[in-house]
Parts: sequence; structure tokens; C-alpha cells
Amino acid sequence: MIGAPHTPRSCLARFIPDRMDVEQQKRNGWQNHGILVVATNDPRLGWPEREMIQHLAQKLFGRHGKEVTHG
Repeated sequence: MIGAPHTPRSCLARFIPDRMDVEQQKRNGWQNHGILVVATNDPRLGWPEREMIQHLAQKLFGRHGKEVTHG
């Protein structure tokens, strides 16, 4: 289209991935670093797993919106 804005170009653009596979990144984080990323509303989890995750998160990080200080 004539007169339409051009998309910005950069010599670094080739390093930007088109799409990130979030599940693959979670898998890599677990396998390579022992970091677990879990959403409590993940449909693959049953009620006991969701409750356990929420309990662990509250123990480590406090409730939503409240900060926990250790020490």
C-alpha cells in the first residue's frame, strides 16, 4: 500500500523467534534447571495437585497480593 507505515527493520531481527513454544520452555526449565512452572488452572491437574501447588506457593511466597518476609 502506498503511504502505509513500514515495519521497523533491524540487523538483529533474525535472532528474534517467531513464536515461543511455552510448553517446551517449561519442559526445558524443569529438565535443565529444576525450575517448575505450573498454572493452578492447568486442565491436566486434578483437585489434589492444584491444592498442593497452592499450598506450596502460599508457604513460599505468601498469598496473592501479600508479601512474606522470612527471617
